[in-house]
Amino acid sequence: MLKKKFIILFATTFSGLFLNNFAEATVLNNSYKEVIDHVWQIVYRDFLDSNGKFQKSNWINLRKEVLSKTYSDSNEAYDAIRNMLSKLDDSYTRFLEPKEFNQMRIDTSGELTGVGIQIVKDKESDDLIIISAIEGTPAFDAGIKARDKILSIDNISTQGMNIEEAVKLIRGQRGTKVKLEILRGSESFFEILLREKIEIKSVSSKVNQTKNGLLIGYLRIKQFNANASKETRDAIKDLETKKVAGYVLDLRSNPGGLLGSSIDISRHFINKGVIVSTVSKNGLKETKRGNGQALTKKPLVVLVNEGSASASEIVSGAIKDNKRGKLVGKKTFGKGLVQSMRTLVDGSGLTVTVAKYLTPNGTDINKFGIIPDIEVKMNINPILQREIGTRRDKQYRAGEKELINIINKKNQISEFIPNTTNLNAFLKINEEDKVFSLN
Repeated sequence: MLKKKFIILFATTFSGLFLNNFAEATVLNNSYKEVIDHVWQIVYRDFLDSNGKFQKSNWINLRKEVLSKTYSDSNEAYDAIRNMLSKLDDSYTRFLEPKEFNQMRIDTSGELTGVGIQIVKDKESDDLIIISAIEGTPAFDAGIKARDKILSIDNISTQGMNIEEAVKLIRGQRGTKVKLEILRGSESFFEILLREKIEIKSVSSKVNQTKNGLLIGYLRIKQFNANASKETRDAIKDLETKKVAGYVLDLRSNPGGLLGSSIDISRHFINKGVIVSTVSKNGLKETKRGNGQALTKKPLVVLVNEGSASASEIVSGAIKDNKRGKLVGKKTFGKGLVQSMRTLVDGSGLTVTVAKYLTPNGTDINKFGIIPDIEVKMNINPILQREIGTRRDKQYRAGEKELINIINKKNQISEFIPNTTNLNAFLKINEEDKVFSLN
């Protein structure tokens, strides 16, 4: 069974486990082979092959090869590990040096150092692809978008570069700058970004009032870190006291995070029913359901886009498949794999793909994404950060319109009284929606 506290959904530039004193690392007698073998054992035991290319016989032979060599320092051992993992053809199974691994653990706790982009290596094209630019970070403010490709970092080509190498170049001392060459479609351009240390508040909320006076609860979740569930709970409870008529949940450009966080947040809206299923390499299936403690039953619309990935897709898929609400925006990123974060014997770390997840309807969305109920493109001209979640925001506007329709239909049905003139209106509503049928 997968232990909740160790399972993380990754597709990020986040990296690293830092030891205050590297000399405290637990590799005995400079036995770098111990670290290599630790990685090998984890992959052999737990790795889920999503591409159908992993063969245990080849992996066993590889162990003999790597352990037959002599390694004079950690750099040689780490290079051997990366070369070993490259044969898995899995972008999300990654080795991280001690400092990188420590930074990853800090990041998932709610802090981020860098420019605020999350990336993945496309094994087929060898491209370094941006999953998302986190809201409020230098990359987001510069207009970096999901699916942008990084061609170079400080004039160093990313061709053949792995994620760890890219992270080292992008990260740096706070207040310094990094130049990224970006390819968007067929056009390339440069962006110079200032490195910053950013404490990410996962959730923001407010009350929006429609033209007809309805109060709408707007919730934006930027990342599913360790604080996101509690922050979402607190926000919903506050919005409920303000008598909102429904909710717009904004998961756009949310690259994911902790699996447990996505399940908890889904339970805030879904009272009963399946939320997500995870399937391990051995075919073992674990299903998470609503726990009967939803915080609200009010109408719901979820905003998604190309940067909504992994944990965002779990929440979106759960809401869509349970018919709890409508999805508005663009097709999501398509990351349906679960990674476990493992600490290695010398304080370095490994994120290894251990399972895939399925939406409540049993859909595997990896590489395909989730198609929204209502497809809406974002504004042609970029909007300011303060305009996100306002009527200047085209996707929000569409989401609010759909939410008003849901609220109005719900109110009309609840106001229906049998044997009155409301019957014609009732029949008309249900003929359009095909929610009910008269036998």
